Amino acid sequence: MINVILCGGSGTRLWPLSRTLMPKQFVKLFDQKSLFQLTVERNSTVCSEHFIVSNTEQYFLALDQLEELKKSNNRYLLEPIARNTAPAIALACMAVNQEEIVLVTPSDHLIKDQKAYERAVNEAERLAKEGFLVTFGIKPTFAETGFGYIEAEGAEVKAFHEKPDHQTAEAYVQAGNYYWNSGMFCFKAGVFLHELETYAPQIFLTCQTAYAHARQDTVLRIGHDDMFAIPEDSIDYAVMEKSKKVKVVPSDMGWSDVGSFDALCQELDNDASNNFVMADKHVSLIDVHDLIVIDTEDALLISQKGSSQKVKEIVGKLKKENGDLTTTHKTVHRPWGTYSVLEDKIGYKIKKIVVKPGCRLSLQKHFHRNEHWIVVSGTAVVQVEEKIFLVRENESTYIKAGEIHRLSNEGKIPLVLIEAQVGSYTGEDDIVRVEDDYKRKEV
Repeated sequence: MINVILCGGSGTRLWPLSRTLMPKQFVKLFDQKSLFQLTVERNSTVCSEHFIVSNTEQYFLALDQLEELKKSNNRYLLEPIARNTAPAIALACMAVNQEEIVLVTPSDHLIKDQKAYERAVNEAERLAKEGFLVTFGIKPTFAETGFGYIEAEGAEVKAFHEKPDHQTAEAYVQAGNYYWNSGMFCFKAGVFLHELETYAPQIFLTCQTAYAHARQDTVLRIGHDDMFAIPEDSIDYAVMEKSKKVKVVPSDMGWSDVGSFDALCQELDNDASNNFVMADKHVSLIDVHDLIVIDTEDALLISQKGSSQKVKEIVGKLKKENGDLTTTHKTVHRPWGTYSVLEDKIGYKIKKIVVKPGCRLSLQKHFHRNEHWIVVSGTAVVQVEEKIFLVRENESTYIKAGEIHRLSNEGKIPLVLIEAQVGSYTGEDDIVRVEDDYKRKEV
């Protein structure tokens, strides 16, 4: 059985912990492990292979975190733009044997009862082998209005229900045969594609075209225009709510989608006044109760418990006023390592750059800034135009605007340097990539 892990996400629901380039599944929230890593570990006991669907930036985050877990039996599908779950799952199913059983899971859910989870997956696999599309229903523990519900009689699905109001949710919980829709699925790849072709033929055909045109090297890369042509829809709307082959496996597996700080604070420690605090520095609270306090290097969020869903409104406002705060942290992960912005003022920017052993940045140039590099640790291999030279610890070099250059670390330890950018514009989009090991078209 193959585990298809969906790694999409905009990083809005747990802002400022999560950002566009560091969505919640990659933030290390539980014992120095991310939800993505926990997903991989959990499914390693029931699946022989992981097939990760993500965009380019998340691909390299996934690679790094899988390396930490020493997990190497993985495949990757990269989407240039998101088109919701139905196309993502369809493209993954087109890339595997049509008789293969596929277990589709989000990358950002928490499941605390591993044994109950494995029992549910084993039952779903049995039903999938019989030709059914299987969804997982979570026994509700309270009247949640933020989830869709599945109405069922045993394994038979009677109806899917949209997110209810509180009164309706209370009635669902009391009825006893309504389950939270977990967003997890199990089926034969070919059965799903047949049902997709039947009930959403336009999605099927455009996915078929996109897959036929895809670039395959070490990963499967879908073309931008082909992906854009695919209608955007969820697997529920496109297939599950229409197919006659759907079954549900109810389970009480300690599941949470960790979809808000209210959900997260139920999984981690709160203080004696029921305040939930996550911060790198000490935070003292006096005569306040039921607060959520999230402090990062560049942003502070304070919310009343029960209101953390409104963080999306703050993110929407910030995108108009200061988009960088919603996109990146002070430290940004790149396929070659990381950079941290130490200071950013009009006319200059100072960064700390860390390049992993054996990695190098793209061959590039900038139009609006000059760069000064000071090596703090390790040895840099620097190319400026046709000249290649070494810059060792406590040495520096200078790259003029317009010069084609590249930074490499051919050593055995991380290369650490301080970069001072000086110029009229120091934005991250002032990069022209001439050659790139990681096949990125954008910053």
